[in-house]
Amino acid sequence: MKAIYDRVSAACCKITTQAYTSSFALGIKLLHKEYHSPIYAIYSFFRLGDEIVDTFHDYPKAALLTQFQTDTYQAIQDKISLNPILNAFQQVVHTFQIDLALVQAFFESMEMDLNQKTHDQASFEKYLLGSSEVVGLMCLKVFCKKEEYTRLKPYAMRLGQAFQKVNFLRDLRADAQQLGRYYFPGGSFEQFNDTAKRALEADIAADFEAALVGIKQLPDSARLGVYAAYTYYRRLLHKIGKTSAQKLLKTRVRIPNYRKYAMMGGVWLRYKLNRI
Repeated sequence: MKAIYDRVSAACCKITTQAYTSSFALGIKLLHKEYHSPIYAIYSFFRLGDEIVDTFHDYPKAALLTQFQTDTYQAIQDKISLNPILNAFQQVVHTFQIDLALVQAFFESMEMDLNQKTHDQASFEKYLLGSSEVVGLMCLKVFCKKEEYTRLKPYAMRLGQAFQKVNFLRDLRADAQQLGRYYFPGGSFEQFNDTAKRALEADIAADFEAALVGIKQLPDSARLGVYAAYTYYRRLLHKIGKTSAQKLLKTRVRIPNYRKYAMMGGVWLRYKLNRI
């Protein structure tokens, strides 16, 4: 029965998510259980694309990405795939009527990562759309009905932007040493200093403030988990803010697991006290 394979596919997505990100996995646990499998599937789909362009250095990345794109659209057309992550993802696409333009935007951003090392404002905005904003929009499709989706769409995009920009700051060292990429427009590793860092942090803080307005309007079943992810990334930005530009180029800022769990406990308490 295909139902067994679908359960196996969902389990693969859960394992993939937990293996790659403890913070995101914690946030998913705070969503209503009906959202767990589709959000695991969305995360795992994006993770596969990221791994191709970011870590598969000894393999033909361009060919792998092209094949992954072909397999994705084939899975959506056939409503099944022997790749369990794609099998789970195509179910999400059909169940929640995910716009295929969001899928295409993702692949366009991944293609940029194959060769593009720096960005101007236009390419940066295009990259953000496909690498982060569409993640928020797909999740929002899972959480909301059509009317709510349309109203909350701008906030989901700002939250995706904020998360990705924090990732860019956190991963500066790896991007410089391993990938040679500098994402922020009009700058470079050589020009990155405390003044530039503060300007970027202010921009990200504005994204977070805008996104919070939308988070507070999410359905109860989704609000706690999304707010948990928001809180984690805001805390990460705060820690980055206390780290000098030069140190940020030499180390990767992280939040220890014990602090993550304590943070999630505080988030849960604020939610129960109606303070979100």
